[in-house]
Order: sequence, then structure tokens, then C-alpha cells
Amino acid sequence: MSNGVETILGLVPARSGSKGIPNKNIRLLAGVPLLGRAIRSGLDSGVMDRVLLSTDSAEFAEVGRQAGAEVTFIRPAELARDDTPMLPVIQHAIRQVISSRWCPEIIVLLQPSAPFRLPQDIAQAVEWLVANPQFDSVVSVEMVPEHYSPYFVMKVENDRLLPFMPDGLKIARRQDAPKAYTRNGQFYVMRRETLLEKNSIYGENCFPFITSHEAVNLDSMDDWTAAEKLAQTFFR
Repeated sequence: MSNGVETILGLVPARSGSKGIPNKNIRLLAGVPLLGRAIRSGLDSGVMDRVLLSTDSAEFAEVGRQAGAEVTFIRPAELARDDTPMLPVIQHAIRQVISSRWCPEIIVLLQPSAPFRLPQDIAQAVEWLVANPQFDSVVSVEMVPEHYSPYFVMKVENDRLLPFMPDGLKIARRQDAPKAYTRNGQFYVMRRETLLEKNSIYGENCFPFITSHEAVNLDSMDDWTAAEKLAQTFFR
């Protein structure tokens, strides 16, 4: 990397066996496999020393190599189940890399399910974390529409409609509610110590990188239909 200090690993996790969208991670979006779009965004950011694919599938591994990623191991089946959390997947990949005598200081998680990311955003997030050693991570988020603010969301308990937040009824105007944000999965930039020593993706000090461009996170076929429409203009 150009800063000459930090070593940066881009990590693309792509297991087989997706149920919501069959073979999601190698499905073509605007002519490019989904995992390939994640790999390409990491390479195009210009800040990665290496981009690595973590997958349990030999077929996916070959697709990843063709897209420009390194595939130095096959992920074990116990880390590729539907209910496998992301943290142990990342930790496994880091330890595999360290065992080959290369020790990245910053890891950038690029999930194929969030293909509408901008390489320049990745670069800015990495550069920000490098410049601010007091922070443990940088995570991409987007603002929740005002009418979906937690202060206006309701819940049903015992057939009664109640405010989701205890003080929800105290805020009458939307403009008075604190702005709310949601993780959009476009990227997670983390220090190695955050992942291995603090056993966390976020750590104690996580900086929000707020994105505002249109995006779709892919979990269902309806999401895929929306993504195909957005891809017609986003990937020109």
C-alpha cells in the first residue's frame, strides 16, 4: 500500500449453498459473478496489498482466481454453514495468512451480497483508519429513512400497539428524532488486533462511514430483481 506502513488484506467471503438466491455468490450480475464484483472493488480501490477469497467450494475458488483473487485454502465445512457467524470466518482466514508468514495489519471485509460499493469509498475508509490509530474499525452505514426511525417504529405485545423505544411517544415530530443509521454491508475495515485480540469486528471505537448512493443488499430473489435494474446504470 502507498502509505508504506500498514499492510492491507482484502477478504471476500463466499460460501456455497445459498438458499435465498441459489448459487448467489457466482450468479452473474450485469455479466460478472457476484464474488467477482467484490474482488474487483477491492483491487480497484488501489489500497490492497492482497485480495483473498475464503470459500468452501472448489468451483467458487476457480471463479475467484479468474476474477483476480488469491485462493490459498479451502474453508472447512464447519465454517460454511447457514448459521456460521462472520467473525470466526474472518479469524480463520487471518490465521491461514499468518501461517504463511504474512501478517496484515488491516483487514477489509468485502461481502458479495453488497455489490453496489464504490472503490473510492473503500480507499477513503482504509486511509481514515490508518490515519486514526485510536479507532478499531470503520464500518459502512446508511441513514435510515425518517419514517423508519426507531422512535416511530411500533411493536405489538399482548394485542397492544406500543412504541418500540421506551420514550418513543415523547418525540412527536420526525425532525426532532435523532438520526438513525443501519449497516449496509458494503465494507468493514478492521485492525488485526480488533479481530484476534478483542475478538470483535467492531472493537470499542468504531467509526461510521456514511454512504448515500443507491444500493441493494442481496438476500432474496426480489432483491436480485431490484439489483439487476440498478446495475444497468451503476456499472456503466
